[in-house]
Amino acid sequence: MKLQSYKDLIVWQKSIELVIEIYNLTRLFPKSEVYGLVSQMRRAAIAIPSNIAEGYRRKHIKEYIQFLYVANGSASELETQIDIARKLEETIDLDYSKCDNLIAEVLKMLNVLIAKLETKRYPLHPIP
Repeated sequence: MKLQSYKDLIVWQKSIELVIEIYNLTRLFPKSEVYGLVSQMRRAAIAIPSNIAEGYRRKHIKEYIQFLYVANGSASELETQIDIARKLEETIDLDYSKCDNLIAEVLKMLNVLIAKLETKRYPLHPIP
């Protein structure tokens, strides 16, 4: 099956699920964190599918890969922010499991996609 859009990418779909979960989770944070951790976490989460989409629309694989690396960085940033939230007194008792699982899945998929595109860009065995 040929992809018609970035929306056909499972990694993009999973990253959208992650955004929804981050919004659901951060709704439970104290109001004092609205302009701090909540804002940071939501921005990092939104950056993941946004960069996947933008990269997909680029004309060159090199650019696409660069945007996927940015998405990967945003996922790692979000992972760190969740680790911080998990240690704060006000948010220590929240359930982070859905977000943890989705981040792990998205990171794994991004790494596989990047590796495949890198191989396509620099094939080990040139196609005759």
